[in-house]
Amino acid sequence: MSDLLSAFLHLLLLFKLVAPVTFRHHRYDDLVRTLYKVHNQCPYITRIYSIGRSVKGRHLYVLEFSDYPGIHEALEPEVKYVGNMHGDEVLGRELLLQLSEFLCEEFRNQNQRITRLIQETRIHILPSMNPDGYEAAANRGPKIPGHLVGRNNANEVDLNRNFPDLNTYFYYNEKHGGPNHHLPLPDNWESQLAKVYSYAHGWMHQGWNCGDYFPDGITNGASWYSLSKGMQDFNYLHTNCFEITLELSCNKFPRQEELQREWLGNREALIQFLEQVHHGIKGMVLDENHHNLTGAVISVSGINHDVTAGEQGDYFRLLLPGTYTVTATAPGFDPLTENVIVHPGKPTLVNFYLKRSITQVNPAKKAPGGGQGSRVKAQPRITKKKDGARKQPHRGPA
Repeated sequence: MSDLLSAFLHLLLLFKLVAPVTFRHHRYDDLVRTLYKVHNQCPYITRIYSIGRSVKGRHLYVLEFSDYPGIHEALEPEVKYVGNMHGDEVLGRELLLQLSEFLCEEFRNQNQRITRLIQETRIHILPSMNPDGYEAAANRGPKIPGHLVGRNNANEVDLNRNFPDLNTYFYYNEKHGGPNHHLPLPDNWESQLAKVYSYAHGWMHQGWNCGDYFPDGITNGASWYSLSKGMQDFNYLHTNCFEITLELSCNKFPRQEELQREWLGNREALIQFLEQVHHGIKGMVLDENHHNLTGAVISVSGINHDVTAGEQGDYFRLLLPGTYTVTATAPGFDPLTENVIVHPGKPTLVNFYLKRSITQVNPAKKAPGGGQGSRVKAQPRITKKKDGARKQPHRGPA
């Protein structure tokens, strides 16, 4: 009898830890209500902000999960999920809404894995990058054929083919010498990006280590030039973002009754992908007086792509387990090289303390690569709690 009772209690606990999610398609108003419902249920670990508006004026809402929402904590990596870039490809949108509900509910249920993930990671979720296209596709519905209806935005711009092509610059620099990161924008893109910078810099100033420049097609629909690329290529070469584009399902607009199966098939992968941001190395780049060096360049021998330290002097570099030779450089300082062993699991902490160069005394010159975030300057020292000291939200969940 005791074994039966034990099994019953275990089953109850299992159901308790499986968060209820909403298995239905969400039109724009319903999407917004869902995001705010999650925020209201988990107000101390979430924040909602907008990175701009669509052509038809719909806000592009982002839901953030963090134990200190709105704040970039030194040595705490950030990761983003962006869904529904093509408006007629809706599964990513629905999975991200379900993931948002799941993270909130599991945190409230004191799921240790989810609690640790939210305490140690800053997560940004944009369920729909193309809400106008989605509405066009949703008007037809999943049962009515309509090839490519809603794929583009309201100005008929394919958002995933509307970023500057920096590959040519990269290959030229690889052959003749030049930066392999933070590549400058082509001249004919500068004026166009200036028109949407007010939208783009919203994400940059949330503490991201990357600049996500959303094309003008989302906002005012100005004409763009040829030689455009996808978002993942652009972010990799112009910023510190390591990004992939993942296609989900052969059915662009699955029936509502199929959403639960898709969620169960993708739930673990969605969580594990967030956890991957904690693999590799991370650390601070400091001067002799322990001041943070913003924009210092971190190079890994044998890997032709560098990353830079953020405004607080912290850096993050995804690496597989192995042994690496890592170098930190900054104008006005002598470079420093460390041999690093990366283990599976949590990242290896590697701090660099750079000494001012005798032959180069001006630390304000541009670091290699130019572009956004490449100026090196001393910042007040930012201390970070030890990994063993668990951070707590401002207040516990209701």
